[in-house]
Amino acid sequence: MKNTPGLIFCLLLASFFARGQNDINNTFRSKMSFPGQTLANVWGYWSEGKEYALVGGSQGMIVVDITNPDTPQQIVQIPGPNSLWKEIKTYGHYAYIVSEGGMGLQIVDLSPLPSPNLPYHSYYGDGLIEGQLNKAHALHVDVTTGFLYLYGSNLNSGTAIYVNLNPDPYNPTYAGKYPGIGYVHDGYVDNDTMYSCHIYQGQMAMVDVRDKLNPVLLGSVVTPGAFTHNSWLSTDHKTAFTTDEVNGSFLAAYDISDPSDIRFLDKTQSNPGSGSIAHNTEILGDFAVTSWYRDGYTIVDVSRPDNLVQVGNFDTYGGGGSGFQGCWGVYPYFPSGTIIASNISAPGTSNNGELYLVTPQYVHACHLEGTVSAAGTGTAIDNASVVLNSSSPLNENSNAAGIFKMGQLESGSFNLQVNKNGFQPFNAEVALNNGQLTQIEVVLFPEGPISISGQVLRESDDTPVPFPTVVLYGATAKYTVFGDEQGNFIFNDVLPGYYDMSAAKLGYGKVKNYHLTLANSDSNLQLIVHPAAMRPAATKTIRP
Repeated sequence: MKNTPGLIFCLLLASFFARGQNDINNTFRSKMSFPGQTLANVWGYWSEGKEYALVGGSQGMIVVDITNPDTPQQIVQIPGPNSLWKEIKTYGHYAYIVSEGGMGLQIVDLSPLPSPNLPYHSYYGDGLIEGQLNKAHALHVDVTTGFLYLYGSNLNSGTAIYVNLNPDPYNPTYAGKYPGIGYVHDGYVDNDTMYSCHIYQGQMAMVDVRDKLNPVLLGSVVTPGAFTHNSWLSTDHKTAFTTDEVNGSFLAAYDISDPSDIRFLDKTQSNPGSGSIAHNTEILGDFAVTSWYRDGYTIVDVSRPDNLVQVGNFDTYGGGGSGFQGCWGVYPYFPSGTIIASNISAPGTSNNGELYLVTPQYVHACHLEGTVSAAGTGTAIDNASVVLNSSSPLNENSNAAGIFKMGQLESGSFNLQVNKNGFQPFNAEVALNNGQLTQIEVVLFPEGPISISGQVLRESDDTPVPFPTVVLYGATAKYTVFGDEQGNFIFNDVLPGYYDMSAAKLGYGKVKNYHLTLANSDSNLQLIVHPAAMRPAATKTIRP
């Protein structure tokens, strides 16, 4: 096939002056513009050392040689329905394309590349759906089993239908449908388990599709924005990720080890408070690469799925905030590492799509996790404010179990502050390193004051030591009192905290009691003194 007549594209090289200074761990390589047509989702293909971007143009799939990301070259555009929506996936050397605009399931043989003469045709259904398949919103290929899943089609009320690619990937055969819990907007499938996104029900469902004629719903979960757009699976198959296509949406993670009890783990936003909209996420090892419309795309460290941390971003649009303009899709799987990202249209235009080529750097986050508890009792403290004072301060609250989890890209030594009404502020320096988990136990002491009393006894016969000198040594305070004739002593107005305590009396000996946790008034403390000349001081403490 020849290039589509009249198509004009322009290439901007890596010196493109408009790149923002806020792009983190991503290096701009080049950009292609496609005047006269918008762009939808993107996918990739590689063969014989060459890499190709498969771009969902409104006039059909565009094939671009991106082997040199600084000088991409368009090879051909496969004519398709004129529509904003295009979704593309591959299986072997075949590309599969669907659109809301019709033409069924388009199938393109990519094996002749880099030749532009690519065979293609449309599949409109066979068997029970012969000639009935007209359009679909999205698709996914279970590459493990060789079945292709169509979502949001004109059949079966828009729930999933699936076709078999095994006999002949160029000529699929109808295999079945999923009755579902409602319209399926998109989904992910691997090894006969489907993670279907029921956008209007706001749920992601796990479905066993081993029996294509009798799929079984295993479980479902409502996603944070209750408008579930897409899903993807972690490399270890233990975690599912979703996006919601609403203002102020999240990338969310779920523990799927028990499909009947899918558990929410964590969620994150590109720019909290801006109203930005997540669109499509894909998982590459320890990282989620997610398109965020007006924010471009982000890279999130998902190695600890219950503590998601953004470690990279690239702004393809420059506008920010809510709205459905900007980055539709992103593809991170090329062997070279090149990322391609599609802008629906350039800022300020309505139909000039853009393709960005970027080199990412995948850097693991510095994770900080810990617990907050009350001194003395060990009771968990919830809703404590935990602030990490880095260049971009992090602020989290401890949960009902006293647990907090946070992280950042920046490594180094930082001040950690923890505050809770009724307790003394906590301050500590914590060292954070990329790719490492730092754990800390935060113990909060009451605001006080408290009273500490007890008795000083002689070791040899447990008789009172008259008029001993007793001292409390704290990090910020020191208290000294003298006992009475029976060795009784009392400290009033003591600030709760960690202390060392000593007692001594000439002729009787001395003792030092290390690392006392004084959180509440205590009247049962005993100090046993030893003759100084006989042996080193020892400790005997009776705590309430």
